[in-house]
Amino acid sequence: MYEDNHILIVNKRPGDIVQGDRTGDIPLSEIAKQYIAKKYNKPGAVFLGVVHRLDRPTSGIVIFARTSKALARLNKLFSERKTQKTYWAVVKNAPSKTTDKLIHFLRRNPEQNKSYAYIKEVSNSKKAILMYSTIKKLDRYTLLEINIETGRHHQIRAQLAALGCPIKGDLKYGFNRSNKNGGIHLHARAVVFIHPVKNEKISIVAPPPEDIIWNACI
Repeated sequence: MYEDNHILIVNKRPGDIVQGDRTGDIPLSEIAKQYIAKKYNKPGAVFLGVVHRLDRPTSGIVIFARTSKALARLNKLFSERKTQKTYWAVVKNAPSKTTDKLIHFLRRNPEQNKSYAYIKEVSNSKKAILMYSTIKKLDRYTLLEINIETGRHHQIRAQLAALGCPIKGDLKYGFNRSNKNGGIHLHARAVVFIHPVKNEKISIVAPPPEDIIWNACI
């Protein structure tokens, strides 16, 4: 989606992992390193910093840093929430309100790799805030556009499930069946931020994966 001497931005497919995990599957970060090494004929190890992650079943924008300077500055941008990220989600049930702000308290269960959403604060919970708006209604599903104020574990998935609107294919959070590709219909659609070195505004919009549902949304 974007490439220069400091940054590489990729449109991740559902099922790809951003960083290596216990599965041993080749992560997107390693594929990106191989791409850089081949394209620029770089000998030895290639530097590539992972700025943020997406859940494995999620698709969309992933930003990598190609220099340590860019990585440090991008990490600062993300930690200070100076980036604007937009997500698309295809959900089973239409929310009662076409647009709303959701506030929950999420408690993570590491053993289940799952977060539980509560209306009131509970022990070991973290406040989660997102805003959604209805973009399009399909025959059986609804497309929502989402902006998050906080970056919590499985935040969008857990909050939409708590609203009674699980994401298509998301068995873990209450959808009744999985997608054939093992992914879910949650897509990191757009990002806007100031380039960490050039100080220019970068605005990226990533097309969702090719399938009959996503195609109907566009």
